[in-house]
Amino acid sequence: MFVKFLGVMLAALVVWAIAAHSSDGAGRRQVYRVKPYDTLWSIATSHYGGDPRAAIERVEERNGLTGTVVYPGEKLVLP
Repeated sequence: MFVKFLGVMLAALVVWAIAAHSSDGAGRRQVYRVKPYDTLWSIATSHYGGDPRAAIERVEERNGLTGTVVYPGEKLVLP
């Protein structure tokens, strides 16, 4: 019975060790200050590869934007 208990505790410890640590894989938060004549499309094409539409959706979602209009001086957190 002690061996079974020890096995369960060891398994729980392994699960905790894997799940408990935060991941730094995402890196630092990148903040972008909108410049005059910037659009979400131009920001997406300069910071992300591939289809800009997917990047625009992520930027809108991350910043709580309801439309595609951005204003000079506005700070956007890039996902």
